[in-house]
Amino acid sequence: MMDVRRLRLLLELARRGTITAVADAMAFTPSAVSQQLAALEREAGVPLLERTGRRVALTPAGAVLARYAESVIAVLEEASAALAATRDSLAGPLRIGAFPTAARTILPPALVALGRDHPALELMVTELDPVAVPGALRTGALDVALTFVYDYVPAQPDPALDTEPLLEETVYLATADPVRTSIGGWRDAPWITGSPGTLCHTMVVRACQACGFTPRIRHYADDFATVLALVAADQGVSLIPQLGATEAPAGVTLTPLTSRRRTRIAYRKGTRHHPVVSAFADAIRESAARCVPIRAPSP
Repeated sequence: MMDVRRLRLLLELARRGTITAVADAMAFTPSAVSQQLAALEREAGVPLLERTGRRVALTPAGAVLARYAESVIAVLEEASAALAATRDSLAGPLRIGAFPTAARTILPPALVALGRDHPALELMVTELDPVAVPGALRTGALDVALTFVYDYVPAQPDPALDTEPLLEETVYLATADPVRTSIGGWRDAPWITGSPGTLCHTMVVRACQACGFTPRIRHYADDFATVLALVAADQGVSLIPQLGATEAPAGVTLTPLTSRRRTRIAYRKGTRHHPVVSAFADAIRESAARCVPIRAPSP
């Protein structure tokens, strides 16, 4: 019988490519990961890894086993959810991930409701960019998360995760000039974006490229309040989603664009009907409906 924890390590190796990356993600040492994978090879009875110097790749047998591991882990998640549904009350940790604007706006009322209705839950929030959400969910660092995509930055499906729509937001062009109201009118201006590697940074770059130019980025800021303050100081222009534009300072013009940011609830496959995930989904939907005048999300 193969150990499920070792199967999870094999699956992470298939995704991440190196033992060091797996060790970092799973909070193990590289030697511990290597030892566990060696034990899995003995359990499987066939070579699973090919080692060339410091590099490791899956053998054809290892690739086959990794594909089955995906299904095995999802079924175990379903079993855990079914067992949890037999309990009389919700208790224990609920690890929630959220991007900054959601953590500041729609998440706090949901936490209040969860704490009131399920006082035995231990609510733990981690603020992170959606880029980091899939890995945190897969390794169990998070149980559920709020993530998003932009029209210009679609997400690639992750076979280990499921998502469902929560809300849609208008994206605004934020400027200190009420006259120029199109992205193309600011091709020669300095721009303000999120840090390189974040979805917000990629969204601004691609939106500008769709208008025929690459933005000249002067400032990097991940907090939209900071971005808006820089815009108000005439330090550049930017693109701001609706949740980030709720308290725009005087002097900032917000021009709605056709582009949208779409927030989704994400969780591991097999956990949607786990009582704590369902309770969170209900609470965040109610909070989003109350806090944000948002268009109904499309499937």
